[in-house]
Amino acid sequence: QVQLVESGGGLVQAGGSLRLSCRASGSIFSVNVMGWYRQAPGKQRELVASITSGASTNYADSVKGRFTISRDNAKNTVYLQMISLKPEDTAVYFCNADITAPIYSGSFVPSRNDYWGQGTQVTVSS
Repeated sequence: QVQLVESGGGLVQAGGSLRLSCRASGSIFSVNVMGWYRQAPGKQRELVASITSGASTNYADSVKGRFTISRDNAKNTVYLQMISLKPEDTAVYFCNADITAPIYSGSFVPSRNDYWGQGTQVTVSS
């Protein structure tokens, strides 16, 4: 069973830094796009950054120049380095991954699905 496990959230003052990590574990054939989303209270979940298996990246305009997404394909892990944090960055951050994994349906067949982590709280105080 595929799982995404996040770590690295916490409380930081404005201007500070945090690094989030998310590792995909379980029986996996391939990890395709990985990304980070966030959801602040009363707001919709939004894409923060994403990265392909070939390391092409995409960022929300609000975090460009402050956040850097990277990945270690050998470890099925994605990172989000956040600097110059602002109070408006406060949210629950969710890891997302597009993963091809073996699914049993009479026999094991590859199945491509979207997986989510449990979320990690990032709080930036002013």
